[in-house]
Amino acid sequence: MRQESGRSMIEMVGVLAIMGMLTATAFALISLGINRQKQARVMDDVVTIVSGVRGLLGDYDDFSNIDNSTIFAAMSVSNKNPYGGTYELAVNPYNQRQFIVRINGLNKSDCEALITKAWTDSVGYNTSNHKESGATGNCVDAGNNVVSITYGE
Repeated sequence: MRQESGRSMIEMVGVLAIMGMLTATAFALISLGINRQKQARVMDDVVTIVSGVRGLLGDYDDFSNIDNSTIFAAMSVSNKNPYGGTYELAVNPYNQRQFIVRINGLNKSDCEALITKAWTDSVGYNTSNHKESGATGNCVDAGNNVVSITYGE
């Protein structure tokens, strides 16, 4: 009797199932890494924008002179964020010694993640004794959510 060598169909299906699980895990980890990188980039961009606004308008008593196109051009920073939306600057209508950085075009999960980050040096973060993140937003829409962070006095 001759002995056959090779793999059975069950062994091949088992190997393919293991490879599929490893591939799915790799995709999940890559996606998580990309999201964390985007969040880090947004935080860095916001720090750059806040520093730029304070540097450009720090000599004034208030931030009522904020003009998005002029500010972004003067700082040589793009107003595009990594999520496909934009950054926007506005004066706080209730206190002209404060300005608001808005991050537009976020999906629900990215909006929720950015709201929970600690935005150090923001008004909300400082006035809550570092207990709140300092960001606000309503994260309900599929891709048009906005996170707002207020800076100033």
